[in-house]
Amino acid sequence: MTESTAPQGEHRTVLLRGGDVHSPADPFATAMVVERGHVAWVGSEGAADAFASGVDEVVDLEGALVTPAFTDAHVHTTATGLALTGLDLSAARTLTEALDLVRAYANGRPAGEREGIVLGHGWDAARWPGQRPPGRAELDEAAGGRPLYLTRIDVHSAVVSTALLDLVPGVRDLAGYHPDAPLTGAAHHAVRAAAYAAVTPAQRAGAQRAALARAASLGIGSVHECAGPDISDEDDFTGLLRIAAERSGPRVFGYWAEAVEDEKDARRIRELGAVGAAGDLFVDGSLGSHTACLHEPYADAPHTGTAQLDAARIAAHVTACTRAGLQAGFHAIGDAALSAVVAGVRAAAEALGLARIRAARHRVEHAEMLTPETVAAFAELGLTASVQPAFDAAWGGGSGMYAQRLGVERAATLNPYAAMLRAGVPLAFGSDSPVTPLDPWGTVRAAAFHRTPEHRVSVRAGFTAHTRGGWRAVGRDDAGVLVPGAPADYAVWRTGDLVVQAPDDRVARWSTDPRSGTPGLPDLTPGEALPVCLRTVVGGRTVHEGPNG
Repeated sequence: MTESTAPQGEHRTVLLRGGDVHSPADPFATAMVVERGHVAWVGSEGAADAFASGVDEVVDLEGALVTPAFTDAHVHTTATGLALTGLDLSAARTLTEALDLVRAYANGRPAGEREGIVLGHGWDAARWPGQRPPGRAELDEAAGGRPLYLTRIDVHSAVVSTALLDLVPGVRDLAGYHPDAPLTGAAHHAVRAAAYAAVTPAQRAGAQRAALARAASLGIGSVHECAGPDISDEDDFTGLLRIAAERSGPRVFGYWAEAVEDEKDARRIRELGAVGAAGDLFVDGSLGSHTACLHEPYADAPHTGTAQLDAARIAAHVTACTRAGLQAGFHAIGDAALSAVVAGVRAAAEALGLARIRAARHRVEHAEMLTPETVAAFAELGLTASVQPAFDAAWGGGSGMYAQRLGVERAATLNPYAAMLRAGVPLAFGSDSPVTPLDPWGTVRAAAFHRTPEHRVSVRAGFTAHTRGGWRAVGRDDAGVLVPGAPADYAVWRTGDLVVQAPDDRVARWSTDPRSGTPGLPDLTPGEALPVCLRTVVGGRTVHEGPNG
């Protein structure tokens, strides 16, 4: 991709030509003009000649694809950055390998950091032979007696060393404490607060910058930061928003997961810079940690998980947020948790009127164990489902973690994206990074090739959920699509052939000709190479440029 020499400036007019522009305004578009941070025109190569002499910059796309930039609708930015720059256990194939990685990392740090806390993420005992997590004595030895905090891949439980426990008075008396097993619930929240309190402001800012840079390198133009008092702290949240405002990079829409009781609470959340009292306001936990709240017991544990909010408290939060004009939302995974969300939101609708609830676009994170009844309720109440297709890719199928926790029959009902779209449920795709990596094209592919065939959606539908869907989830209907007047948030890609790709020969759902009325998208068939990001632009400003960009 080549460009003319032009002065740099905030309000440059740029003509991109000689590629494929993914735009509903013109399915045959090969060129686009950007002016003052917005899309000014989309059209054909011949018509582009009329603009060539009046722009500040001409970019020859050399056949590259231009699409709207992705929006990742669920990210934990600091934790993502710490995983990128610190100890990552996601590739460990055995318990021994995980302990070896801890030992090597703890001993290999610079001398000035060796006595500080060791942070790590991504272990998953469900994938290891024997499926046993590390014991405390093993962790103490591997960390050399240092404080150690290692989150499970779902971030809903953690294993820690004795030295870290000793830094948290009373933790052994809290719910979720286990003498030689992963910590959950209140005990986990207490040690997490202590662990992240040991991260210096400079380390935190470095991790946030690393995460945003990685997002930009993948064609992600916006992230929804899901923060809150049980996950991070206010300094972490406001520091991230400040970094995003002060430097060129992906936009950050911040959610603060704290219950709202009145206008005073809502005003405080707005003062933090949050766009909603939503995100990981926990109704339950996760399937991997046996803390998702179920109607029936787990297949591999004699209980139904943990309920953290009931329908009455959900109704109170939604009611208060709606009255204050603030978006509300919850983390809910298990079927019992989702039933509680529906009951609570419906009670709020009865008090305030369904139209006000729908207009507020309240959202639910994860929403994995939906039934036909709760899918219909989401559509009725206008609830946005902020979902992570990579979860199914990682843990779905007849022998995956979902099947271990729930049995094959129940596991096959999880993440029913096709049914949600048929019912009219708004979808926004994300990663929950660092639970699963930032990987937008991989996310679209995971939805299109869901391990349960009846839950698959088209590539086009998945792409829309990962672009326009994320903007709609924050109340913006004018973005996430390349049409005149829309924000110039776009990415340039090197791809293979452009097709309207869908599994099971379902292209005919939209068109008999992949280029007739439907903009082209890359072939995402499993085994095919994913597109490579050459450039990411946010508001008309380049925030990432690859080696060939």
